[in-house]
This record gives sequence, structure tokens and C-alpha cells, in this order.
Amino acid sequence: MFSVAIDGPAGAGKSSVARAAAKELGFLYVDTGAMYRTIALYFLRQGADLAAWKEIEAALPGLDLRMELGKEGQKMFLQGEEVTDLIRSPEVSAAVSSVAAIPAVRAFLVDRQRALAKEHNLLMDGRDIGTVVLPQAQLKIFLTAAPEERARRRVRQLEAAGRKVDYRQTLDEILRRDYQDSHREAAPLKPAPDALLLDTTGISFRESIARLVALVRERMAEAE
Repeated sequence: MFSVAIDGPAGAGKSSVARAAAKELGFLYVDTGAMYRTIALYFLRQGADLAAWKEIEAALPGLDLRMELGKEGQKMFLQGEEVTDLIRSPEVSAAVSSVAAIPAVRAFLVDRQRALAKEHNLLMDGRDIGTVVLPQAQLKIFLTAAPEERARRRVRQLEAAGRKVDYRQTLDEILRRDYQDSHREAAPLKPAPDALLLDTTGISFRESIARLVALVRERMAEAE
């Protein structure tokens, strides 16, 4: 199996670019962020204290998280309920970094993520895919963009979904998320030593996809 690990900060376009590239390559696309978001939604609904790590760990066995991968993309289920759209709410976005910083949560998901890589050619994106989840991936990409551009993209995305958002507040949230992700104790966000940098600042969505696809095909050709 050929694995592509894609890491990068919030709002860099990892999910949209990786999803489109996977479709073009005929690979499976796995959005690990959606898995963390689903867990965040679970504990928000429980009214849990996200700073109480021992309580979170103790509650994990009661969490029924399921992911379906198909032609329509990745769908997330929580306690039997499809929550694919619900996990994109601002409340979940604000909580997911705190949840992802909990070592027990990361351990809960890593085995599931690694199992997928043993069964499929895939592109998997997240914050620690190349450094922790799939350190043996044949290709590692650190996909990023300037914080200001990421904030503009997020505003356009949310406005297209009918939500009214403030650019400055969105930028502040992205900068705060960057700091939290890169300074957490458990698997902080950073490029793998052998990762290739793909900076999408100033280039179109289609060009971002084309560059990622080209990198994958080049590495696959080298591996043959």
C-alpha cells in the first residue's frame, strides 16, 4: 500500500486539497481531523470539563465512533448518529484543539488510523500524520499557507455556508489554534524531518491540487 501523510495548520486547505487529489489518484482519503471533531462533539454534549484529562480518558470506552468511507466521501457517526455536518460547528472548532491535546484521545485514534493505511492506498491528513501516525509513509507533505490567507479562506467558506463571520476574529482564532497545536505536549504540530513543503499562499485551489498530485506521482514513480 502507498501512504501519503499530509500535515499542516488549521485552515490551510488540507482536507479539501487532499480529498480532491485522492479522487484524481484513485486513493482513499482519510480526514483524521473529523475523528477528533467527533470526539469533541461527544464531550461537549456530555458537558465534560475538557481540562479534566483523567475523566475524559475514563469516558472513552463509552464512546461509539464510526467512520464510513465511500464514493460520497467520509461520513462520521457518533453513538449511531451521523454527525458529518454537526462537527463543523464553531463550538466544535473551538474545542477540538483541547481534545486533541489529550494523550489518551490520540492513542484511542492512532491504532484505527494505522489500520486503514495497511488496507488502502490513501492520503491521510491531520496534525501529526507524518511524525506519529504514519512515520513510514512513502510521502510526507507539510501543507501550509500564511495565516492571513487561511483566515480569508475560512471566512469565504463559512459565508458560503450562510454564516456571518468577522475576519479579524477568524484570524485571531487561527493564530490561537496554531499556537495550541504547535505547543501541546502530545504530538505537537511540526513538519516531519523528511516532509516536503507545499505552501499554497497565492495559488489557486486547482493549482494546489495539481502540485500535490504531481508530488505523489513522482514519488510513486521513484518507488517502482
